[in-house]
Amino acid sequence: ATSDLPGGVVNVLTGRVAETAPWLASHMDVNAIDLTGAAGDAEHARQLEVAAADNLKRVLRAPDTEPDWTLPPGTKRLTSHLELKTVWHPIGV
Repeated sequence: ATSDLPGGVVNVLTGRVAETAPWLASHMDVNAIDLTGAAGDAEHARQLEVAAADNLKRVLRAPDTEPDWTLPPGTKRLTSHLELKTVWHPIGV
């Protein structure tokens, strides 16, 4: 398969949430985490948010109800993981 994205831009990990999420939440090279898989356990989601706070990781909280995966996804989940910066460059000064 080919992709238009450079290597390492998107990493897909598989496994159980209870096993992988604590490592992802506390890893310093992970910039954002989506807690949708931890929706059923509020205490586990809280522990993941605390672990993610160590490096100011962006956290998308799990919805209160299971999402309807048949609907168009929209951009809410995507934009919560984006970082925007404004650059000002004076010319002719």
